[in-house]
Amino acid sequence: MKKTIITVLGKDRVGIIAKVCVYLSQNNINILDIAQTIVDGYFNMMMVVDATQSEKDHNTIAEELAGIGEELHVQIKAQQEEIFDMMHRI
Repeated sequence: MKKTIITVLGKDRVGIIAKVCVYLSQNNINILDIAQTIVDGYFNMMMVVDATQSEKDHNTIAEELAGIGEELHVQIKAQQEEIFDMMHRI
């Protein structure tokens, strides 16, 4: 299983989680873990997902999620687990 890390960051507003989860469901992407916080009006969410059952490739998923982020006025990034791990290695 290849995991993907999805991060969402921006001003809090109604519907962020719903919009992202609907997209994931419609594309056969399973949520393995999710954490979200709101600090002083800023929304932050991190999800670990399994996209192996999706018909779309990683780049398409990442681009479409980024587009949803633009609609919601938040930043959404999708990174493959191994790249995320390398970028955040101390």
